[in-house]
Amino acid sequence: MARREKDLGDSEEVRAAIADLQEKVEAKKAAQKAAESEQAEPDTEVYYEDEHGEAYDDGYEEDYDDGYEEDYDGEYGEAPYEDEIAVKNFEDRINDTVKIGELGDAIIAQEEMRRERRERARADRRQPKEKSRKEKEKAVQAKPVRKRRKKGKIDDDVIISMEGVSKSYIKGVPALNDVNIHIRRGEFVFIVGDSGSGKSTLIRLLLRELKPDNGTIMVNGFQVDHMRRGKVPKLRRSMGVVFQDFRLLKDRNVYENVAFAQRIIQAPLREMKRNVPNILALVGLAGKYKARPNELSGGEQQRVALARALVNQPPILLADEPTGNLDVKNTIEIMNLLDRINKNGTTVVVVTHNDKIVNDMKKRVITIKNGVIVSDEEAGGYIYDN
Repeated sequence: MARREKDLGDSEEVRAAIADLQEKVEAKKAAQKAAESEQAEPDTEVYYEDEHGEAYDDGYEEDYDDGYEEDYDGEYGEAPYEDEIAVKNFEDRINDTVKIGELGDAIIAQEEMRRERRERARADRRQPKEKSRKEKEKAVQAKPVRKRRKKGKIDDDVIISMEGVSKSYIKGVPALNDVNIHIRRGEFVFIVGDSGSGKSTLIRLLLRELKPDNGTIMVNGFQVDHMRRGKVPKLRRSMGVVFQDFRLLKDRNVYENVAFAQRIIQAPLREMKRNVPNILALVGLAGKYKARPNELSGGEQQRVALARALVNQPPILLADEPTGNLDVKNTIEIMNLLDRINKNGTTVVVVTHNDKIVNDMKKRVITIKNGVIVSDEEAGGYIYDN
């Protein structure tokens, strides 16, 4: 009701009509007073005698106050002015049941028409949304639900998976043939075999240096076999890699070689200044951070390579023949360091043909021969050819 009254009161047409009615009412009142004044008789009493000689008065006119018309409430059955009720209706905001004449009926009709237009407008605004929602629901119902299948995914605990992987450099001569490997997080795994057995090919497939001819490869959540070239750097940043030939930057010192891996991932300078010294202390080279690679021994250079591979704290460390160029003492030190790194939670995969360290460490051993896996044993040893 309040909203309806606000709409009526704000209308210029209604305000003009009210003002017109008020003028008419005032004019009627003035005319009525003038007529009464002309017909009024002096305050005299006329007496008549009845047949018994009793006197009585007639024509006595009661002297009303000047505000008679304003106080008059229709006590004697006379109807008040219809226009006057219309004015009072707008001034006092009485309820709709009061009769307000033709003008009031026209205003009510006009308001009803406006309300109907507003309701139609609201319905029109809702209709496109409801239609769109229904169309979307219908489209969803019609569209078949397709679950995306991740090839090679065994479970969440597997960090490296190879299923049915084959790779040939020469047609008909496979370097790997139908290889199936699943390595869990936190494992230490040796991959062993003679030269030319396919060990290095396996590492290159994991790094996406090669694409398999067949099969599925998953590494740390990446589907490597169908990976686009632009995502390869992101895959490699998720792994640390140590090579037999070290691959250090000859023109930079130890600190700069290790910090180079941090710069690749755009690590903040504050983190770099903290991480590089910490990892150099872990590999036992804290005192040689200013030395160039040619000033270090073979074992020390391999430690620098390990520090560079681990400074970004990757979940996987791949080591391809990490002890191939080291003497026995340095070999034992590097393998003990890898074991300590594994115990801190890093998954370590070592490709080697060094039977002594394999037999001594008693880790999981996967043996490849002529591109085929011939053995996969927990706490295994090196398998020799007969």
